[in-house]
Amino acid sequence: MVELLHDKVVVITGVGPGLGTTLALRCAQEGADLVLAARSAPRLDDIAKMVARTGRRAVAVPTDITVDNEVEALAQEALSAYGKVDGLVNNAFMYPSMKPFAGTSFTHIRDSLELTVLGVLRTVQAFTPALAGSGGSIVNLSSMVIRHSDPLYGPYKMAKSALLAMSQSLSSELGDRGIRINSVAPGYIWGQVLKDYFQQQADASGVSVDDVYAAAAASSDLKRLVTEDDVASAILFLISELASGITGQTLDVNCGEYKA
Repeated sequence: MVELLHDKVVVITGVGPGLGTTLALRCAQEGADLVLAARSAPRLDDIAKMVARTGRRAVAVPTDITVDNEVEALAQEALSAYGKVDGLVNNAFMYPSMKPFAGTSFTHIRDSLELTVLGVLRTVQAFTPALAGSGGSIVNLSSMVIRHSDPLYGPYKMAKSALLAMSQSLSSELGDRGIRINSVAPGYIWGQVLKDYFQQQADASGVSVDDVYAAAAASSDLKRLVTEDDVASAILFLISELASGITGQTLDVNCGEYKA
């Protein structure tokens, strides 16, 4: 079987217990070695061990992408470990306020922009020389919120929309250096985080989690929510050579819920 990422080196930021872990393992299964970045060192070590069990290598680098010197150290450690970088996935996540703008503090909004937009810009700038050397690819995690105007997601939409605009501009800026930059915009991702959220909604409404799920999936063409594997598959495609002619684009992964 041909591996999509055979002997590629992929850096993933924001490696948490959900999509980040699934993506790391899927990259390893497709032949990649990993650089794993997040603020939680114990979690990174656990995921690195999981990657090692697939036969691939993983370097764990505790990193806060809102801090300049930590991002610079991440890039240096990646090159020290492997001598190259072929892919960068910006997956760092901050929980939405789940309140309208009027109910969301400016501190939360500033923190969201710092992580979601400026944090990604730091990583892109830090890895640009390495990615230019390899003709590499960047995938930034957007969200379905860019496609609707739910008042509970206004502050989150602002940050993700700014990230999308920046991604498109960076695609134009870095294209002549051979670097591709694309975005993936998932809908609700069915995993433990969402299961816990749906359980809260179910408890508050006196219904079952299945009822909450069905209501959330009702407006999608496939009548289901995307899984972590669904989203990981889209990211793998965009990193791989299969997408060598694709840049500056956004791939919606939402089971047909929102039409661009």
